[in-house]
Amino acid sequence: MEKDKETKATEEREGSQVNQNVVDFGSAMTKTAHGTVYTLAIIGQIEGHTAAPNGTKTTQYEHMLPLLAKLEESREVDGILFLLNTVGGDVEAGLAIAELIAGLTKPTAAIVLGGSHSIGVPLAVAAQRSFAVPSAAMTIHPVRMSGTVIAAPQTYNYFQRLQERIVAFVAGHSRISAEKFQALMLAKDDMAADVGSVIYGEEAVHLGIIDQLGGLREGLDWLYRKMNETRG
Repeated sequence: MEKDKETKATEEREGSQVNQNVVDFGSAMTKTAHGTVYTLAIIGQIEGHTAAPNGTKTTQYEHMLPLLAKLEESREVDGILFLLNTVGGDVEAGLAIAELIAGLTKPTAAIVLGGSHSIGVPLAVAAQRSFAVPSAAMTIHPVRMSGTVIAAPQTYNYFQRLQERIVAFVAGHSRISAEKFQALMLAKDDMAADVGSVIYGEEAVHLGIIDQLGGLREGLDWLYRKMNETRG
């Protein structure tokens, strides 16, 4: 009887922790027959060194970086599922998150739901396997910066080098070439008031940016297979 009470208390604590994680980080840890899956949402604007305005949905990189490091080190987590619906945001913060995701050794899958725009594109391809639902959208455009810009050659050189880092990352973690991705960035016919491209789920797969068309079922099926292979 006493053991039943302890078990119930433990389950209640674990349930409370899961609910708090969903509120605080948009995350949840689920134990399955294949192992434990940690699901993490990357939503809204990627917030970097400057706080976003009040009322803006954000993914904060100072939360994401230590959390990802913790997941890599955790003995409890067997696989990680990323759910993406982001408008983009701080370029360097987004690239830092993407680099850390790419460095994870545990099985990782990412599903683009809604959109994964701008710096969200590197985030989408950083996982070991990327998926996109047919209605998903991805906006690809050159690096932009807000605020005061010094009109000097060094500033434009910095923009160019930052853009080259993004192009190299996407090409290195997907099947699209750097040249083709750069061409999508600079396309003139797809966006009314800017250069760049807007592509959707099936087209993203055809271009080689995303690995596979699919949603939650396909993402979890792949993740379960990889987790089973890893376990042995």
